[in-house]
Amino acid sequence: MCIVNNGKMCTIVEFQHVKPGKGGAFVRTKLRDIKTGRVVDYTFNSGTKFDSVRLETKKMQYLYNDGADYYFMDNDTYEQMSIPVDTVGEAAKWLKENDEATLLYAGDELISIEPQMFVELEVTHTEPGFKGDTATNTTKPATLETGVELQVPTFIEIGDVLQIDTRDGRFIKRV
Repeated sequence: MCIVNNGKMCTIVEFQHVKPGKGGAFVRTKLRDIKTGRVVDYTFNSGTKFDSVRLETKKMQYLYNDGADYYFMDNDTYEQMSIPVDTVGEAAKWLKENDEATLLYAGDELISIEPQMFVELEVTHTEPGFKGDTATNTTKPATLETGVELQVPTFIEIGDVLQIDTRDGRFIKRV
């Protein structure tokens, strides 16, 4: 659910209704600011009213970027739209051409772009692993085709395709 709190659109991450022995009931919440992604703890009286915001999601296909804008295509109407780099933000490091992404709208305003939960990206640069390193369960840095750098097991080599969890940027498996 999305609410407006202090002029900011927030989603409710977690809440707990508390009824102490003395005094009135209250609600402890964790709210995520939609624009910044920051999570903040708030406590409200149980009768507090908020304006709710209707959120809509739309699946679109990422086509390409020209340095200033990212271009997406609606899969139903084949209409293309450009989105500035600063609006795409952190999602850019997980977007590969022809992948689907979910665009989140509040009314007509584009709020955020969410890549797929798991993406498959090719390793473009990493140091070679040494024999016997796998027994120590060590990791090494690797650069992927989108330019993002993350820690991978030592047996990963250049050209390997990896499955990555975009929520936390964690290596899942070699494909």
